[in-house]
Amino acid sequence: MAVAAAASRAAARFLSPRLLIASRHLQASASEGSARDASTSFIHPAAVVHPDAAIGQGVSIGPFCTVGASARIGDACQLHTGSHVTGHTELGEGCVVHTGAILGADLPGRTVIGENNVIGNYAVVGVKCQDLKYKPGDECFLHIGNNNEIREYCSIHRSSKSCDCTVIGDNNLIMGSCHIAHDCKIGSNNIFANNTLFGGHVIVEDYTHTAGAVVVHQFCHIGSFSFLGGGSVVAQDVPRYTMVAGDRAELRGLNLEGLRRNGFSDQEVRSLRKAYWKVFMPASSSQSNFEDRLAELEREIELLESPSVSCMVESIRTSFDQGRRGICKFRSWNIS
Repeated sequence: MAVAAAASRAAARFLSPRLLIASRHLQASASEGSARDASTSFIHPAAVVHPDAAIGQGVSIGPFCTVGASARIGDACQLHTGSHVTGHTELGEGCVVHTGAILGADLPGRTVIGENNVIGNYAVVGVKCQDLKYKPGDECFLHIGNNNEIREYCSIHRSSKSCDCTVIGDNNLIMGSCHIAHDCKIGSNNIFANNTLFGGHVIVEDYTHTAGAVVVHQFCHIGSFSFLGGGSVVAQDVPRYTMVAGDRAELRGLNLEGLRRNGFSDQEVRSLRKAYWKVFMPASSSQSNFEDRLAELEREIELLESPSVSCMVESIRTSFDQGRRGICKFRSWNIS
């Protein structure tokens, strides 16, 4: 037994270098083959691809996928098993569509999805809106930018009118089971946690963050760098840089952690904090009303020299324009 074991170890030492060399040759051959095949596309025999569909180079279409006549699939896209691209739908380069996802619909209008997007399992993107005012036959549109991750079971709807468009920017993470309704305008670099629901015509700026199970009423505006706490029901606008929570959501101060993570300087944060206190946390409960305090802040030349404070004041002021919903409620804490 000892002799056999020693022989086995000697054989292993002898074969290991040869196996390593063979492995390197195989890897090199595979790399060369991948380079040669990069210009060709693979369509599984069980996929149904209309002959009029435009398929780019290096595309992979798995079994049981369907691609409609008006679809355009960009280079290096991957359609996993049982995913579907229908209607006038354009898919940019390098997108990955996971099992069960449905992109587009046989409706007038168009769904345009940019480059390097990931569409999760059973997500539904670019289908007819749920607005009862939508008239069958009207064109409707959805435009999604680049580098977005749209996770499983999300639903994103096209616009309700031919003169409008549902828009999503770049670099957003939209977690599982989120809903973005018709005519929403979503900016870039946002994070929406699971089950975040946006009603129609909601505007979300950049670098916002929602916790789970957030509901946003139609026509609300969500300002940049804001945070919406878990389970919040947001029925009015959320000013830039602020944090809200509750049902109905109330202002709970500045989004200090979000500001820190996004590189705001200590001076900027101090200026924002001072501006917030002046408007929402007066030193005395007998001090002037909200409108007077906001007007007083607008006269603070030194504070307004901070671009962040100017942006916050603008965000608050425009929330009271005609047709807007005003800002979320707040408590005028007495800090004296």
